[in-house]
Amino acid sequence: MGIVNIDDDLHDQVRRASKVSCRSINAQAAYWIKVGMLCEADPALTFGEIMKRELGAAGVSARPLEVSDA
Repeated sequence: MGIVNIDDDLHDQVRRASKVSCRSINAQAAYWIKVGMLCEADPALTFGEIMKRELGAAGVSARPLEVSDA
């Protein structure tokens, strides 16, 4: 574990995004880093395809949930 030095503008964007995503600032930065790494590893895939693949690998069903009329 280490310290990553980023500029103030990027840090502000991470802070704002973390509030929307209900993540800590560190968790948001880690998420963006991981997604960026996955995108660079396979640039032919869309973000949605990458997320579906990662969710499937984690054992999470990526299909839409059915909504009841109750």
